Amino acid sequence: MFQLFTEEEWKKTNQNFNKNVSSFFTGKKNEVFVITNEDTITYCIGLGKSGIQDFEVQQVATKFSQTQKKNLLPASTLLEADFLNEKQFEEFVKGLLIGTYHYPFDKSHPFWSVDFEIHTENVTQQKLDNISQKAEALSNGQIACQDWLNKPANLKKPEIFSAYLQDLAKTHQLNYTSFDRKKCEELGLGAYLSVNQGSAYDAAFTILEYKTTANNAKTIGLVGKCVLFDTGGVSLKNPDNMHYMKSDMGGATAVLGALIYASEMKLPVNIIAILPITDNAISENAFLPSDVITAYNGKTIEVLNTDAEGRMILADGLSYLVKNYQTDLLIDLATLTGSSVRMFGDTCGALFSNDEDLKNLLVKTGDKTNQRLWNLPLWDVWKDDIQSDVADLKNISMKPIGDCIIAAKFLEHFIEGHPKWAHLDIAGVAFGSVGYAKEKAATGFGVQLLADLIENYH
Repeated sequence: MFQLFTEEEWKKTNQNFNKNVSSFFTGKKNEVFVITNEDTITYCIGLGKSGIQDFEVQQVATKFSQTQKKNLLPASTLLEADFLNEKQFEEFVKGLLIGTYHYPFDKSHPFWSVDFEIHTENVTQQKLDNISQKAEALSNGQIACQDWLNKPANLKKPEIFSAYLQDLAKTHQLNYTSFDRKKCEELGLGAYLSVNQGSAYDAAFTILEYKTTANNAKTIGLVGKCVLFDTGGVSLKNPDNMHYMKSDMGGATAVLGALIYASEMKLPVNIIAILPITDNAISENAFLPSDVITAYNGKTIEVLNTDAEGRMILADGLSYLVKNYQTDLLIDLATLTGSSVRMFGDTCGALFSNDEDLKNLLVKTGDKTNQRLWNLPLWDVWKDDIQSDVADLKNISMKPIGDCIIAAKFLEHFIEGHPKWAHLDIAGVAFGSVGYAKEKAATGFGVQLLADLIENYH
């Protein structure tokens, strides 16, 4: 049995428990006290002050699952917490499942057993079934995101990740298309190819499509930066923390998790997702500072820094999507700049949008899911900083300020006038301190944000 208490609820009810319990348990957030007898095991779980937000319930459940995972059993379990609403109960179940994650993930944990069922007296069985379905679909998406981001570089080479995506497409009835280097050359995906040309592995410019059977459904376009490992190229990164650069596909894994959720829940929306898959490697073929590249939309780019590769592949991803598909929303996500990390740390992602309604929707959804975003300007005052003498654009500014804004202004040149576009720089929040690992690891940021946005966009 799980019994949840806020500090106030505990004060009301603790007289019904053994007096010794009050010496160890007060209802503070994340407190756990275990009571055992011959027939049952009761976990008293503290939620802290009253007025707890929905996402905080998920946080408590996640931490409980992480810390107690070795002691839990696959059994029918009653949750007692009359003060929780239906949404908070759903968040608690999500947290229990997400908290079982540890790389490499498998579903051996008791919470993934068919013998584990969670019940509460104030929610009908029909609603319980729906909550369980949503929680499992969300967890499947977020865990896939975390697992792929956490994989060592040698276990996620392009062909390995592409094989996974092909299998995923078959399982979830997604349309799968992938362009190799030869096809990319035919299509003119020059910005993407400039990054890929130094790789020992073939290009894999990948398109995944989820299609609903619902009539008059909205279509959402998603582009996720998918650099499987980023050395910085010839503009080599400092080696001290380069092992963390396996995390440079955080935009793609967020999109992947949202696709899994949408397809498992059969959401009434269409999704076009583009993942420009490559690594950023050093070789005799690698692109060089001073190269001038022609992008898919015909604009030329002077490469000043090969470590600004993310915006190069996103440029072609965005323009290809807009030129070949009709979408109501266009959102790209990327672990893009150290600038956003220095600005926000791990508190939120940087948001840029050319549409006020979309900006407000993303901020609201970020607050709701605790995958927060903070809006930054797209003022034209930044335009001159990426004007080039030998091309239409430079891929960075020479000024040591505002690179996350510069990157957004650069990408704006490749949305082809799309009226509802947002760029999310999630470099500081996709990979960092987590409760399940000693070192930095995947947070799952972006999956719940996108899932909620997609589910509620009509």
